[in-house]
Amino acid sequence: MIREFIIYVYLKSFSLIFRIFNVIDTKNKTTFVVSFGGNIQNVLHSHEKILENQETIILETPNSNIDISQFHSKALYFTPKKFLQFIQSIYHLATSSHIIVDNYYAFLSVTNFKDSVKCVQLWHAVGAFKKFGLEDATNTKRSKAAIKRFQDVYNRFDYVSVGSDSMADIFQKTFGLSSNKFIYSGVPRTDFFFDSNQLKYAKDTFNTDFPMINNRKVLLYAPTYRNNELNNTKLHIDIDRLYQSFKHEYVLLLRLHPAVSSNFENKYPGFIFNVTEYPNINHLLVGADILITDYSSIPFEYALLNKPMIFYLYDFETYKREQGLFFDDINKYPGSVATTTDEVISIIESKELHVDLVQPFADKWNKYSKGRSSDNLIYTLYEIDTTKSDERKIREYA
Repeated sequence: MIREFIIYVYLKSFSLIFRIFNVIDTKNKTTFVVSFGGNIQNVLHSHEKILENQETIILETPNSNIDISQFHSKALYFTPKKFLQFIQSIYHLATSSHIIVDNYYAFLSVTNFKDSVKCVQLWHAVGAFKKFGLEDATNTKRSKAAIKRFQDVYNRFDYVSVGSDSMADIFQKTFGLSSNKFIYSGVPRTDFFFDSNQLKYAKDTFNTDFPMINNRKVLLYAPTYRNNELNNTKLHIDIDRLYQSFKHEYVLLLRLHPAVSSNFENKYPGFIFNVTEYPNINHLLVGADILITDYSSIPFEYALLNKPMIFYLYDFETYKREQGLFFDDINKYPGSVATTTDEVISIIESKELHVDLVQPFADKWNKYSKGRSSDNLIYTLYEIDTTKSDERKIREYA
């Protein structure tokens, strides 16, 4: 109740300031609102490479996983705690011709952009195992006001960039959108996996940053966050058992939610490395030999490396009931499935990793992601004619 009141006051204030600035004419300007760096960095590079006379503004949200100001001079902190920059941010949102976002932002529910403005969602995940948005099973615990706010935000999207028909189908359900709202450009953050120079640099950087691995193989454990585990310090995988089984042949990298990571005590510093704060997830994916995960979206990108995955689904039935899963059949996961630590160990030792399932999965969920997704998006969004170049010719969109 208190939370809803705070949100109500915030949005009312935001709406008032936005309406004041909205009387000003729209400028030839694109404003990016950033929580996750991957997509935005790639699109920003293509944006500045392809477009001329287009002003660019970056609004960095408090929970952003990258410091945008490090590589772009026109970056603002989009938070009331930085009041002047916050007001400037609202001004830019009200006067831009294009708004590009990468997450759910409640302020969009009260931003009535001019008809000429295009608002584009670059969702931060390539695919989805767990349900979210309007499909999230936990919505039954939310207020009617919250559900209405969700839909108001989703209705603000003029376009959503996708890498596959499968993800477009999911967005139609989760955001309540019609089929003509999608740009089949591919997902910009996947361009990295098609660039041999970036892959080599990532591998070299990984080896430099983790010399202590010392020729051992790398297990990367990256579970998704559970809403009820904010203060939980215990991992559901048995670290002791993994240490006893693999301390000589492997190292274990942990990519945890910050709330869990901050309370984690490392008993085996020569075997376990907490990489939660490591700045580039792609470098970890390149360096890993086996990914151990659950309902995270990481496998949709990791699959592009055609490397093995183990899905540690210890709470499958509970999670399916309480959160909801698009992959509600345990046999549809693109790798080996385990429900206990002993099963994880057995899979690794026996090498029954089912790598043959990975490439078909990658092809399905990255159908339009072929290494030029960032450029494709810019050409389509800004209606740039590409018919004179077969190399840059892309699909026509409704």
